[in-house]
Amino acid sequence: MVQPPILAARSSVTGVALQGEPQQGGGLIFLDGELSEVALDDDESSSFLAMVGNLDAVTVSACPGCRSRILAAVALVDLLDAAPPHPRASELVELADEAPTLHVYLVDEGSDCNHEAWLDPGYDEWADAVES
Repeated sequence: MVQPPILAARSSVTGVALQGEPQQGGGLIFLDGELSEVALDDDESSSFLAMVGNLDAVTVSACPGCRSRILAAVALVDLLDAAPPHPRASELVELADEAPTLHVYLVDEGSDCNHEAWLDPGYDEWADAVES
């Protein structure tokens, strides 16, 4: 079976060594790169990640030091459709469906990571999206 290009692009990120232990608690903010966002607090983030896992299957590019990453919007919707129900899932599906690009940007609010180990070109796209 041939891997989709999304997963092939992500594979270059996994070879980067972590700079210390990533912090696993705290909230998550999902952004569409323009004006829309869905913010999950610590408890919502924990239950969401317990449901869907670490999001590697839908990740295009990621910081190896925290949970910040670029997610494939269509793959995120598919993942949420297949996952057990979560109280905020419908908001995340709407965000991904309405995203102006093919990506959704995830910000790890529980980390004070400076993303120096995020070496692939996705970092620039992520930084532009989350700073707008």
